[in-house]
Amino acid sequence: MIDVARKSKVRAKAGSGRVRYAVVGIGHIAQAAVLPAFEHASKNSELVALISDDPVKNQKVGRRYGVRTYSYDEYDEAMRSGKIDAVYIALPNNLHCDYAVRAARAGVHVLCEKPMAVTEEECRSMIEAADESGVFLMVAYRLHFEEANLKAVEIARSGRLGEVRFFHSAFSMNVKPGDIRLQAALGGGTVYDIGVYCINAARYVFRAEPLEVTALTESSGDPRFREVDEMAGVVLRFPGDRIATFTCSFSAAGFSTYDICGTKGKLRVEPAYSYDLELGHVLTVGGKTVKKTFKRHDQFASELLYFSNCIRKGEYPEPSGAEGLADVRIIRAIYRSAETGRTVRLEEFSRAKRPNLSQEIDRPPVKREPPLVHAQSPSVT
Repeated sequence: MIDVARKSKVRAKAGSGRVRYAVVGIGHIAQAAVLPAFEHASKNSELVALISDDPVKNQKVGRRYGVRTYSYDEYDEAMRSGKIDAVYIALPNNLHCDYAVRAARAGVHVLCEKPMAVTEEECRSMIEAADESGVFLMVAYRLHFEEANLKAVEIARSGRLGEVRFFHSAFSMNVKPGDIRLQAALGGGTVYDIGVYCINAARYVFRAEPLEVTALTESSGDPRFREVDEMAGVVLRFPGDRIATFTCSFSAAGFSTYDICGTKGKLRVEPAYSYDLELGHVLTVGGKTVKKTFKRHDQFASELLYFSNCIRKGEYPEPSGAEGLADVRIIRAIYRSAETGRTVRLEEFSRAKRPNLSQEIDRPPVKREPPLVHAQSPSVT
Protein backbone atom coordinates (compact mmCIF):
# COMPACT_ATOMS: atom_id res chain seq x y z
CA MET A 1 0.00 0.00 0.00
CA ILE A 2 1.57 3.28 -1.10
CA ASP A 3 0.15 5.21 1.86
CA VAL A 4 2.27 3.35 4.43
CA ALA A 5 4.71 5.69 6.22
CA ARG A 6 8.34 4.77 6.56
CA LYS A 7 10.76 6.44 8.96
CA SER A 8 13.80 8.13 7.48
CA LYS A 9 17.31 6.89 8.28
CA VAL A 10 18.84 10.24 7.32
CA ARG A 11 19.05 13.22 9.66
CA ALA A 12 20.01 16.83 9.08
CA LYS A 13 23.76 17.25 9.42
CA ALA A 14 24.00 21.05 9.73
CA GLY A 15 25.72 22.11 12.94
CA SER A 16 22.98 24.63 13.65
CA GLY A 17 20.38 21.90 13.42
CA ARG A 18 18.88 23.53 10.36
CA VAL A 19 18.12 21.43 7.29
CA ARG A 20 20.41 22.44 4.42
CA TYR A 21 18.63 22.87 1.07
CA ALA A 22 19.66 23.07 -2.55
CA VAL A 23 17.07 24.61 -4.88
CA VAL A 24 17.13 22.82 -8.23
CA GLY A 25 16.00 25.02 -11.12
CA ILE A 26 15.95 28.78 -10.56
CA GLY A 27 13.23 29.99 -12.89
CA HIS A 28 10.39 32.36 -12.04
CA ILE A 29 8.75 30.50 -9.13
CA ALA A 30 12.10 29.77 -7.49
CA GLN A 31 13.35 33.35 -7.76
CA ALA A 32 10.05 35.05 -6.94
CA ALA A 33 8.88 32.82 -4.09
CA VAL A 34 11.02 29.84 -3.06
CA LEU A 35 14.36 31.56 -2.50
CA PRO A 36 12.94 34.56 -0.57
CA ALA A 37 11.03 32.10 1.65
CA PHE A 38 14.19 30.91 3.35
CA GLU A 39 14.32 34.19 5.29
CA HIS A 40 10.99 33.32 6.91
CA ALA A 41 11.93 29.66 7.41
CA SER A 42 15.33 30.26 9.01
CA LYS A 43 14.23 28.64 12.27
CA ASN A 44 14.96 25.21 10.83
CA SER A 45 15.84 25.66 7.13
CA GLU A 46 18.92 27.01 5.38
CA LEU A 47 19.62 27.67 1.71
CA VAL A 48 23.11 26.39 0.89
CA ALA A 49 23.14 25.76 -2.87
CA LEU A 50 21.55 26.59 -6.22
CA ILE A 51 21.57 24.28 -9.22
CA SER A 52 21.08 25.61 -12.75
CA ASP A 53 22.70 25.41 -16.16
CA ASP A 54 22.43 29.17 -16.67
CA PRO A 55 25.82 30.67 -15.69
CA VAL A 56 24.35 34.17 -15.39
CA LYS A 57 21.67 32.96 -12.97
CA ASN A 58 24.25 31.01 -10.98
CA GLN A 59 26.53 34.00 -10.71
CA LYS A 60 23.98 36.72 -9.93
CA VAL A 61 21.45 34.77 -7.87
CA GLY A 62 24.17 32.78 -6.13
CA ARG A 63 25.90 36.02 -5.13
CA ARG A 64 22.59 37.52 -3.95
CA TYR A 65 22.05 34.67 -1.48
CA GLY A 66 25.71 33.97 -0.77
CA VAL A 67 25.53 30.26 -1.63
CA ARG A 68 27.44 27.81 -3.76
CA THR A 69 26.14 27.04 -7.24
CA TYR A 70 26.28 23.91 -9.36
CA SER A 71 25.45 23.07 -12.97
CA TYR A 72 23.12 20.20 -13.80
CA ASP A 73 26.16 18.15 -14.81
CA GLU A 74 27.40 18.58 -11.24
CA TYR A 75 24.09 17.55 -9.68
CA ASP A 76 25.14 14.07 -8.57
CA GLU A 77 28.38 15.45 -7.14
CA ALA A 78 26.37 17.97 -5.14
CA MET A 79 24.02 15.27 -3.86
CA ARG A 80 26.97 13.16 -2.68
CA SER A 81 28.86 16.08 -1.13
CA GLY A 82 27.46 15.61 2.37
CA LYS A 83 26.68 19.33 2.45
CA ILE A 84 23.04 19.09 1.32
CA ASP A 85 20.26 17.49 3.36
CA ALA A 86 17.27 18.23 1.10
CA VAL A 87 16.41 19.53 -2.35
CA TYR A 88 13.55 21.73 -3.48
CA ILE A 89 12.85 20.71 -7.08
CA ALA A 90 11.46 23.60 -9.15
CA LEU A 91 12.23 22.19 -12.60
CA PRO A 92 9.89 21.65 -15.56
CA ASN A 93 7.45 18.81 -14.87
CA ASN A 94 9.19 16.29 -17.14
CA LEU A 95 12.39 16.50 -15.04
CA HIS A 96 10.83 16.01 -11.59
CA CYS A 97 11.18 12.23 -11.52
CA ASP A 98 14.80 12.01 -12.68
CA TYR A 99 16.12 14.63 -10.27
CA ALA A 100 14.03 13.38 -7.35
CA VAL A 101 15.18 9.77 -7.81
CA ARG A 102 18.83 10.77 -8.08
CA ALA A 103 18.60 12.87 -4.92
CA ALA A 104 16.84 10.12 -2.99
CA ARG A 105 19.40 7.51 -4.02
CA ALA A 106 22.11 9.82 -2.68
CA GLY A 107 20.33 9.97 0.68
CA VAL A 108 18.89 13.46 0.21
CA HIS A 109 15.31 14.34 1.14
CA VAL A 110 13.05 15.63 -1.64
CA LEU A 111 10.50 18.48 -1.67
CA CYS A 112 9.11 18.55 -5.21
CA GLU A 113 6.89 21.08 -6.92
CA LYS A 114 3.51 19.96 -8.23
CA PRO A 115 2.42 18.25 -10.33
CA MET A 116 4.63 15.58 -8.83
CA ALA A 117 5.49 14.15 -12.28
CA VAL A 118 4.00 13.59 -15.72
CA THR A 119 2.90 9.95 -15.37
CA GLU A 120 1.79 7.58 -12.64
CA GLU A 121 4.83 5.40 -13.35
CA GLU A 122 7.15 8.32 -12.66
CA CYS A 123 5.35 9.08 -9.39
CA ARG A 124 5.74 5.47 -8.26
CA SER A 125 9.44 5.51 -9.16
CA MET A 126 9.91 8.58 -6.96
CA ILE A 127 8.04 6.99 -4.07
CA GLU A 128 9.98 3.74 -4.36
CA ALA A 129 13.34 5.52 -4.55
CA ALA A 130 12.58 7.51 -1.40
CA ASP A 131 11.35 4.43 0.49
CA GLU A 132 14.30 2.30 -0.57
CA SER A 133 16.78 5.00 0.44
CA GLY A 134 15.05 5.85 3.71
CA VAL A 135 14.46 9.52 2.88
CA PHE A 136 11.35 11.65 2.90
CA LEU A 137 9.46 12.77 -0.21
CA MET A 138 6.95 15.60 -0.02
CA VAL A 139 5.01 17.33 -2.80
CA ALA A 140 4.80 21.13 -2.55
CA TYR A 141 1.07 21.60 -2.00
CA ARG A 142 1.45 25.00 -0.34
CA LEU A 143 -2.32 25.38 0.24
CA HIS A 144 -2.24 22.45 2.68
CA PHE A 145 -0.69 24.93 5.14
CA GLU A 146 -2.77 28.00 4.20
CA GLU A 147 -5.55 29.34 6.44
CA ALA A 148 -8.27 30.22 3.90
CA ASN A 149 -8.25 26.80 2.25
CA LEU A 150 -7.93 24.88 5.50
CA LYS A 151 -10.85 26.81 7.02
CA ALA A 152 -12.89 26.05 3.91
CA VAL A 153 -12.27 22.37 4.60
CA GLU A 154 -13.37 22.80 8.21
CA ILE A 155 -16.54 24.68 7.20
CA ALA A 156 -17.42 21.90 4.76
CA ARG A 157 -16.85 19.27 7.47
CA SER A 158 -18.67 21.18 10.22
CA GLY A 159 -22.20 20.75 8.86
CA ARG A 160 -22.80 24.51 8.60
CA LEU A 161 -23.44 24.07 4.87
CA GLY A 162 -25.58 21.01 5.47
CA GLU A 163 -24.73 18.04 3.31
CA VAL A 164 -22.14 19.16 0.77
CA ARG A 165 -23.43 18.26 -2.69
CA PHE A 166 -21.17 19.86 -5.28
CA PHE A 167 -17.90 21.70 -5.81
CA HIS A 168 -17.14 24.03 -8.71
CA SER A 169 -13.87 25.77 -9.51
CA ALA A 170 -12.28 28.00 -12.15
CA PHE A 171 -8.61 28.86 -12.60
CA SER A 172 -7.19 30.89 -15.47
CA MET A 173 -4.15 32.83 -16.57
CA ASN A 174 -3.12 34.43 -19.86
CA VAL A 175 0.18 32.68 -20.62
CA LYS A 176 2.96 34.40 -22.53
CA PRO A 177 4.13 32.86 -25.82
CA GLY A 178 7.07 30.52 -25.42
CA ASP A 179 6.48 29.76 -21.75
CA ILE A 180 7.41 26.22 -20.63
CA ARG A 181 3.74 25.58 -19.79
CA LEU A 182 3.06 25.59 -23.53
CA GLN A 183 5.60 22.88 -24.36
CA ALA A 184 4.29 19.32 -24.41
CA ALA A 185 7.75 17.75 -24.06
CA LEU A 186 8.22 19.57 -20.75
CA GLY A 187 4.94 18.33 -19.29
CA GLY A 188 2.94 21.42 -20.18
CA GLY A 189 -0.84 21.82 -20.44
CA THR A 190 -3.59 23.51 -18.47
CA VAL A 191 -4.52 20.55 -16.28
CA TYR A 192 -0.94 19.75 -15.30
CA ASP A 193 -0.16 23.36 -14.45
CA ILE A 194 -3.30 24.89 -12.91
CA GLY A 195 -6.01 22.23 -13.11
CA VAL A 196 -4.06 20.28 -10.47
CA TYR A 197 -5.08 22.94 -7.92
CA CYS A 198 -8.77 22.39 -8.70
CA ILE A 199 -8.40 18.61 -8.50
CA ASN A 200 -6.59 18.76 -5.19
CA ALA A 201 -9.09 21.21 -3.72
CA ALA A 202 -12.05 19.02 -4.71
CA ARG A 203 -10.37 16.04 -3.09
CA TYR A 204 -9.63 17.82 0.17
CA VAL A 205 -13.09 19.41 0.37
CA PHE A 206 -14.90 16.10 -0.26
CA ARG A 207 -12.20 14.14 1.64
CA ALA A 208 -12.56 11.40 -0.93
CA GLU A 209 -11.23 10.16 -4.26
CA PRO A 210 -13.25 10.51 -7.50
CA LEU A 211 -14.75 7.44 -9.14
CA GLU A 212 -14.78 8.64 -12.75
CA VAL A 213 -13.80 11.52 -15.01
CA THR A 214 -15.46 13.17 -18.01
CA ALA A 215 -13.52 15.93 -19.75
CA LEU A 216 -13.01 17.96 -22.87
CA THR A 217 -10.25 20.27 -24.05
CA GLU A 218 -10.45 23.18 -26.47
CA SER A 219 -8.06 25.27 -28.54
CA SER A 220 -9.07 28.34 -30.52
CA GLY A 221 -6.32 28.19 -33.11
CA ASP A 222 -4.09 30.62 -31.22
CA PRO A 223 -0.51 29.70 -32.22
CA ARG A 224 0.50 29.58 -28.53
CA PHE A 225 -1.41 26.32 -28.24
CA ARG A 226 0.10 24.25 -31.02
CA GLU A 227 1.37 21.66 -28.53
CA VAL A 228 -0.94 21.81 -25.52
CA ASP A 229 -4.59 22.46 -24.75
CA GLU A 230 -5.77 26.04 -24.34
CA MET A 231 -8.63 25.20 -22.00
CA ALA A 232 -10.12 22.19 -20.25
CA GLY A 233 -13.52 21.49 -18.72
CA VAL A 234 -13.82 18.59 -16.27
CA VAL A 235 -16.50 16.69 -14.34
CA LEU A 236 -15.41 14.42 -11.48
CA ARG A 237 -17.94 12.03 -9.91
CA PHE A 238 -17.29 11.33 -6.22
CA PRO A 239 -18.77 8.74 -3.85
CA GLY A 240 -22.06 9.74 -2.27
CA ASP A 241 -23.48 11.04 -5.58
CA ARG A 242 -21.37 14.20 -5.36
CA ILE A 243 -20.00 16.13 -8.31
CA ALA A 244 -16.95 18.36 -8.74
CA THR A 245 -16.54 20.45 -11.87
CA PHE A 246 -13.83 22.85 -12.96
CA THR A 247 -12.58 24.87 -15.90
CA CYS A 248 -8.95 25.89 -16.40
CA SER A 249 -7.58 28.13 -19.14
CA PHE A 250 -4.28 29.52 -20.42
CA SER A 251 -5.94 32.28 -22.48
CA ALA A 252 -8.11 34.24 -20.05
CA ALA A 253 -7.57 36.93 -17.45
CA GLY A 254 -6.09 35.78 -14.17
CA PHE A 255 -8.78 34.32 -11.92
CA SER A 256 -9.11 31.61 -9.28
CA THR A 257 -12.16 30.58 -7.29
CA TYR A 258 -14.14 27.66 -5.97
CA ASP A 259 -17.63 27.18 -4.60
CA ILE A 260 -18.71 24.57 -2.08
CA CYS A 261 -22.49 24.12 -2.12
CA GLY A 262 -24.48 22.21 0.46
CA THR A 263 -28.11 21.65 1.37
CA LYS A 264 -28.10 24.59 3.85
CA GLY A 265 -25.56 27.04 2.50
CA LYS A 266 -22.61 27.80 0.27
CA LEU A 267 -19.04 29.03 0.54
CA ARG A 268 -17.07 30.81 -2.15
CA VAL A 269 -13.28 31.04 -1.86
CA GLU A 270 -11.92 33.84 -4.09
CA PRO A 271 -9.08 34.26 -4.82
CA ALA A 272 -8.56 30.62 -3.98
CA TYR A 273 -5.14 29.50 -5.18
CA SER A 274 -2.89 32.59 -5.23
CA TYR A 275 0.33 32.90 -3.26
CA ASP A 276 0.77 36.66 -3.74
CA LEU A 277 -2.76 37.95 -3.02
CA GLU A 278 -5.10 38.12 -0.06
CA LEU A 279 -7.56 35.21 -0.23
CA GLY A 280 -11.25 35.58 0.60
CA HIS A 281 -14.38 33.78 1.82
CA VAL A 282 -18.02 34.59 1.11
CA LEU A 283 -20.16 32.36 3.35
CA THR A 284 -23.93 32.29 2.93
CA VAL A 285 -26.10 30.32 5.37
CA GLY A 286 -29.77 30.87 6.16
CA GLY A 287 -29.95 33.91 3.92
CA LYS A 288 -27.11 35.69 5.75
CA THR A 289 -23.82 36.40 4.00
CA VAL A 290 -20.51 36.95 5.80
CA LYS A 291 -17.33 38.00 4.02
CA LYS A 292 -13.83 37.45 5.34
CA THR A 293 -10.40 38.35 3.97
CA PHE A 294 -7.30 36.36 4.83
CA LYS A 295 -4.06 38.30 4.87
CA ARG A 296 -1.17 37.42 2.60
CA HIS A 297 1.55 35.28 4.04
CA ASP A 298 4.59 33.35 2.85
CA GLN A 299 3.12 30.00 1.81
CA PHE A 300 6.51 28.69 0.63
CA ALA A 301 8.14 29.37 3.98
CA SER A 302 5.34 27.36 5.58
CA GLU A 303 6.18 24.37 3.40
CA LEU A 304 9.86 24.60 4.22
CA LEU A 305 9.24 24.89 7.96
CA TYR A 306 6.93 21.89 7.93
CA PHE A 307 9.16 19.65 5.81
CA SER A 308 12.29 20.52 7.77
CA ASN A 309 10.46 19.75 10.99
CA CYS A 310 9.51 16.33 9.61
CA ILE A 311 13.13 15.63 8.69
CA ARG A 312 14.45 16.71 12.09
CA LYS A 313 11.85 14.69 14.00
CA GLY A 314 11.71 11.69 11.69
CA GLU A 315 7.97 12.19 11.09
CA TYR A 316 6.49 11.15 7.76
CA PRO A 317 5.37 14.26 5.81
CA GLU A 318 1.98 14.98 4.34
CA PRO A 319 1.35 15.85 1.53
CA SER A 320 3.40 12.80 0.62
CA GLY A 321 4.26 11.19 -2.68
CA ALA A 322 0.98 9.31 -2.48
CA GLU A 323 -0.88 12.63 -2.52
CA GLY A 324 1.01 13.65 -5.64
CA LEU A 325 0.24 10.33 -7.31
CA ALA A 326 -3.45 10.71 -6.48
CA ASP A 327 -3.63 13.90 -8.54
CA VAL A 328 -1.44 12.76 -11.44
CA ARG A 329 -3.58 9.67 -12.01
CA ILE A 330 -6.62 11.95 -12.30
CA ILE A 331 -4.82 14.32 -14.66
CA ARG A 332 -3.93 11.41 -16.93
CA ALA A 333 -7.53 10.18 -16.87
CA ILE A 334 -8.76 13.69 -17.77
CA TYR A 335 -6.62 13.78 -20.88
CA ARG A 336 -7.67 10.23 -21.84
CA SER A 337 -11.31 11.26 -21.53
CA ALA A 338 -10.74 14.37 -23.63
CA GLU A 339 -8.93 12.37 -26.32
CA THR A 340 -11.52 9.59 -26.55
CA GLY A 341 -14.69 11.56 -25.83
CA ARG A 342 -15.61 8.98 -23.19
CA THR A 343 -15.99 8.86 -19.45
CA VAL A 344 -12.96 7.22 -17.80
CA ARG A 345 -13.50 5.03 -14.76
CA LEU A 346 -10.76 5.37 -12.13
CA GLU A 347 -9.29 2.45 -10.26
CA GLU A 348 -9.88 2.41 -6.51
CA PHE A 349 -7.38 4.53 -4.63
CA SER A 350 -7.15 5.10 -0.88
CA ARG A 351 -5.81 8.13 0.99
CA ALA A 352 -5.94 8.06 4.77
CA LYS A 353 -4.48 11.52 5.25
CA ARG A 354 -6.28 14.77 4.41
CA PRO A 355 -5.25 18.38 5.16
CA ASN A 356 -6.80 19.96 8.24
CA LEU A 357 -6.54 23.20 10.19
CA SER A 358 -3.86 21.82 12.52
CA GLN A 359 -1.40 22.08 9.60
CA GLU A 360 -1.72 25.87 9.26
CA ILE A 361 1.62 27.70 9.44
CA ASP A 362 1.51 31.50 9.21
CA ARG A 363 4.60 33.44 8.16
CA PRO A 364 4.73 37.08 7.05
CA PRO A 365 4.59 37.76 3.32
CA VAL A 366 7.64 38.44 1.19
CA LYS A 367 7.97 42.23 1.25
CA ARG A 368 9.10 42.68 -2.31
CA GLU A 369 9.73 40.30 -5.19
CA PRO A 370 13.48 40.32 -5.90
CA PRO A 371 14.76 41.35 -9.34
CA LEU A 372 14.45 38.41 -11.73
CA VAL A 373 17.49 37.09 -13.57
CA HIS A 374 16.80 35.46 -16.96
CA ALA A 375 13.25 34.70 -15.79
CA GLN A 376 9.83 36.31 -16.17
CA SER A 377 6.29 35.90 -14.93
CA PRO A 378 4.40 33.38 -17.08
CA SER A 379 1.28 35.53 -17.27
CA VAL A 380 0.48 38.39 -19.64
CA THR A 381 -1.82 39.98 -17.07
